[in-house]
Amino acid sequence: MGNREDLLAGARQVILEHGVAKATAREIANAAGVSLAAIGYHFGSKEQLITEALMQSLGSGIGDAMETVVAEHAGESLLEGFAALWNRMPGVFAANREALLASLENAVRVLRDTDTGPELASAAGQGYEGIAEQLRNARPDLDDADIAAVAKLDYVLVQSLGILWLLSPDALPTGDELARAVAVIAATGAATT
Repeated sequence: MGNREDLLAGARQVILEHGVAKATAREIANAAGVSLAAIGYHFGSKEQLITEALMQSLGSGIGDAMETVVAEHAGESLLEGFAALWNRMPGVFAANREALLASLENAVRVLRDTDTGPELASAAGQGYEGIAEQLRNARPDLDDADIAAVAKLDYVLVQSLGILWLLSPDALPTGDELARAVAVIAATGAATT
């Protein structure tokens, strides 16, 4: 690994152990085995390093798990695949609890700092695009507008349900309940138009 990759790994380690607020640049550099100056050289700031490390951590933890479920259910109807995905997500959230907490903590930090707001917007765009790419691979029959719509719904759900899971895991709706709601809305919309 190079210094950049070492810093990302060191940042993930420190963040998951201590949280975003308590992660210092020196601890991250020490965990990475590089100089403190390497953070500025490769990322510009500790905050940018933390944001990128969290994006990678959640992308590999939650994003990869979502991709697996989507691929496993590609042969089923889109609604059945949707239900299967959201039935499995509580387990995915549990496996990534510390990264979810750190991401939430980082989001609040970024939102309070007007200079780093674009970082969070960029991360959101990358998250949505990752989901859209998963759908393109699993569902090549869908057109771009349908992929965009489903990806945006999945992105909103993963963000909101991830937070809800942190607050109260038992409060999450099941994938079957979410799929039923989508089906009812679609059926009602078709009947009134």
